[in-house]
Amino acid sequence: MSQISLTLPDGNVRQFPRGVTPAEVAAAIAPSLGKAAISATVDGRHYDLQWPIEQDATIAIHTMKDEPQALELIRHDFAHVMARAVQTLWPEVKVTIGPVVDNGWYYDFDRAEPFTPEDLGAIEREMKAIINRRDPVRTEVWDRARAIAHYVARNEPFKVELVEAIPEGEPIRMYWHGDWQDLCRGPHLQHTGQLPADAFRLMSVAGAYWRGDHRNRQLQRIYGVAFRNRDDLKAYLTMIEEAARRDHRRLGREMELFHLQEEAPGMVFWHPNGWTVWRTLEDYMRRRLRAAGYREIRTPQVVDRILWERSGHWEAYRENMFIVEVDEEGAKEKRINALKPMNCPCHVQVYNQGLKSYRDLPLRLAEFGSCHRYESSGSMHGLMRVRGFTQDDAHIFCTEDQIEGECADFISLLSSVYRDLGFAKFDIRLSTRPEVRIGSDETWDKVEGALRGAIERLGLPYAIAPGDGAFYGPKLDFKLTDAIGREWQCGTFQVDPNLPARLGAEYVGEDGAKHRPYMLHRAILGSFERFIGILIENYAGRLPFWLAPRQVVVASIVSDADSYVCEIVDRLKAAGLRAEADTRNEKINYKVREHSLAKVPVLLAIGQQEVAARTVSLRRLGDSHTQSLILDLAVASLASEAVPPDLA
Repeated sequence: MSQISLTLPDGNVRQFPRGVTPAEVAAAIAPSLGKAAISATVDGRHYDLQWPIEQDATIAIHTMKDEPQALELIRHDFAHVMARAVQTLWPEVKVTIGPVVDNGWYYDFDRAEPFTPEDLGAIEREMKAIINRRDPVRTEVWDRARAIAHYVARNEPFKVELVEAIPEGEPIRMYWHGDWQDLCRGPHLQHTGQLPADAFRLMSVAGAYWRGDHRNRQLQRIYGVAFRNRDDLKAYLTMIEEAARRDHRRLGREMELFHLQEEAPGMVFWHPNGWTVWRTLEDYMRRRLRAAGYREIRTPQVVDRILWERSGHWEAYRENMFIVEVDEEGAKEKRINALKPMNCPCHVQVYNQGLKSYRDLPLRLAEFGSCHRYESSGSMHGLMRVRGFTQDDAHIFCTEDQIEGECADFISLLSSVYRDLGFAKFDIRLSTRPEVRIGSDETWDKVEGALRGAIERLGLPYAIAPGDGAFYGPKLDFKLTDAIGREWQCGTFQVDPNLPARLGAEYVGEDGAKHRPYMLHRAILGSFERFIGILIENYAGRLPFWLAPRQVVVASIVSDADSYVCEIVDRLKAAGLRAEADTRNEKINYKVREHSLAKVPVLLAIGQQEVAARTVSLRRLGDSHTQSLILDLAVASLASEAVPPDLA
């Protein structure tokens, strides 16, 4: 039998028979490793221990200590075990797909009756019984005809469709968990007993269309979470409870910020308090952009399809666009327009007005641009995913040599904004050239090098996502981390030579010839709606004093204090504070509870003693202690706290 060379992580090279499995390699390295092994990475690909290796390769053996690989297998196997449990309890149920997702997995089922919370409990118990049986997991590769015949005989139409969709030449892997079988790419664990029976939980049931198409049959999707041990599961469930406490939809009601309703799905109704937060944030961003050399513009909401066709969005984005048809006077056909789903093509139109010289570059055009995109009803979620939104959008038109400097300046601006808004930590991901792309390798080398150079100039760490760039250019994504450890992808910086070329953008170079500028797409917050939702949840509604919609409420303890309360409010407003009077005939404890629920940062309680002494009794949100201050001192102190960070 011919031999192959396998390079181990320590650099040693060992000879093995062609067709050796990772399980055999692990056992040959050390018997203890053979027992602990769960999978392998072979030439960068996650491998099942049972798969044969047919060529020279690098190999790393994984155990349960290797978190990314262990979690992938645990969650993948739990999906299979759950599907097996469902079909054990209800044999008539049809199975479809069950991929791994963040923190767990889901599996879609075709069942006439809806799953109930009691059903989820029964499924969990059956899953634990399957784990305790320690059934072996095995795999075989079948040909297409055999796999289709197998699923036809078992009356599994969804699996038949999946097999038919597998590209020619790709292996069709069949996996067994005990006597239960499923179609799967793998890899998997070696027996069900390797699953941590105390580290999973079935979370919820939701509707889902087969293959995500609303024209297809609606299925039931069961979500589960799983971790390597019980402590990790407990920490996750605690985080979920905290996230529920911080849910921006509930806090939005309590703080009277916004609401959504069926008559305008995915569109936000901003209330006075919420609009105050919006405008305060917008004013802050406008000042930051102006100081950074951006020029603010405004472009139309409704644009003729001709522009979207020229930009390429009509072909690639048509199904997500809201179409507006107009009967133009004297026209034979209706004019087809679309609400803009993004601002980029319109910004090129502004750039194209008038001849540009290399001396005009870089040109930074910013817009708080309102956009509309069709999102399916099942995907919308409060402020986090909507159909109508506003971006803190900007596009920089520049030369190739200016890309690195513009990128570095942008990252510095983004870092400062995130710090001001309370997010000290963020991660950067550089997405590099995909296999299918335009432009020469030399150009890609320069542009990717410019983005790397900008990050490294600032001394920041970053990760690389090979092949994840757009077909026309690389990009940076910025993920910030909130108070409970969740990551949110908000900022972006993308290099684009394609759109300027499609829409005829040019500049006259130093050589007197015409050149195409690069277009740098960039955003810091992303959408205002989503970012405000993130802010609400990050602070659990207790927004920074400068950003809070109602900064101070002055509440009377007795009616004799009402006139002094009004005087204090007038003084606070004159100092630039958002202040309100509460002179209702209610007990002060009731007022404290109500305004605490509404997350008002400061409450000034005024009774006869405060009136006589010309003082205030100051209580901060979440603090049971009060502080007595002279009125002038209180106004001056609160006014200094209310200054936005960029003006402080």
